[in-house]
Amino acid sequence: MKYVVVLGDGMADEPMEELGGRTPLEAAETPVLDRLAPVSEVGLSCNVPEGMAPGSDTANLSVIGYDPKKYYTGRSPLEALSIGVDMKDTDVAMRCNLVTVTENGGAYEEQIMKDHSSSEISTEDAAVLLKDAAEQLAMEGYQFYTGTSYRHCLIWEQGQVTELTPPHDIPEKKIGDYLPADPVLREMQKRSYEILKDHPLNQERKKKGLNPANSFWFWGAGTKPMLDSFEEKYGKKGMMISAVDLLKGIAKGAGMGIAHVEGANGGLHTNYEGKALAAADALVKDGYDFAYIHVEAPDEMGHQGSLERKIQAIEYLDDRVIRVIKEKMDDSGEPYRMLILPDHPTPICKRTHTGDPVPYLLYDSEKEADGPEFYCEKTAAESGIFEPHGHLLLGKLFR
Repeated sequence: MKYVVVLGDGMADEPMEELGGRTPLEAAETPVLDRLAPVSEVGLSCNVPEGMAPGSDTANLSVIGYDPKKYYTGRSPLEALSIGVDMKDTDVAMRCNLVTVTENGGAYEEQIMKDHSSSEISTEDAAVLLKDAAEQLAMEGYQFYTGTSYRHCLIWEQGQVTELTPPHDIPEKKIGDYLPADPVLREMQKRSYEILKDHPLNQERKKKGLNPANSFWFWGAGTKPMLDSFEEKYGKKGMMISAVDLLKGIAKGAGMGIAHVEGANGGLHTNYEGKALAAADALVKDGYDFAYIHVEAPDEMGHQGSLERKIQAIEYLDDRVIRVIKEKMDDSGEPYRMLILPDHPTPICKRTHTGDPVPYLLYDSEKEADGPEFYCEKTAAESGIFEPHGHLLLGKLFR
């Protein structure tokens, strides 16, 4: 038996007036999910433990089968693992976003958060800006590392875990109320704005109609993570397929394989088919038992507040990931079980995460279940099936 998780990050949502009371998942054209739902188990899972922040870090740890209350030490340390940072026990890692804030001529504190991703900046552009700013901000005990797209890392030696606000939680808000309390971190952010807002590359980005990546933004602080081996924990050899460092870091910490997929970028226009094919190859050709396909696009579109693009991301997931992996697994003749779900909701109306339960679909190629007509938040809630501890859901897949 082979096992697949297809994770549509932030795919769940809330009923919307513009959609006649439907959610984006209900409104999207998803013929593959529609065929799977009636023969699958559909229910709800709570992937964010009570009292914990509803992040992709805590929620994906749950889906991969690790209790966040036991294993979570912060988001950025997991990303640091992915990009090869050898953290010491006394180090604190934090995410360094390249964000877009307004340039209204006033003080930095008066600027407005416009875009947490700087128009989903390319890694190539981001690397140039990070390097140039980091050189001018150089300070003993602080080291910057390049990640992917807008997502980068700062290591603070002998640092302190401090509460910091994710930039995607404050769209269109004045940033002064959300700056770091630590004076060094606060000053670094302010100076990064002075360095980056007039950078030649940002001037070129403006001419192209792209948002300038004109400020660092620190968040997600934490200490060195310690995850148990996935293979020892579950008796399955696992492969991670994701564009984002967070998921790659979880995989690296858990001793899972990590597939490189050309063109996978964490945005709407990622290489969906490449991810599905990489999962199929891992399972059918390379001897892996378990593949975790993570697609970031629905979450990004939720943060952008784009209803049309979130629906498009869900439709791409259905046609270009779920259809492809199902066809490849069916053709292989291998029996398999597939779990499809979001990690958390990212409602369009809120433009940030919530910790509400999410709908899951569990399909078995050898055994039909009595499922609902469609897969969505409503039918999952109506099923009466509820897993209050999301980290136990993987055990249901492996049953």
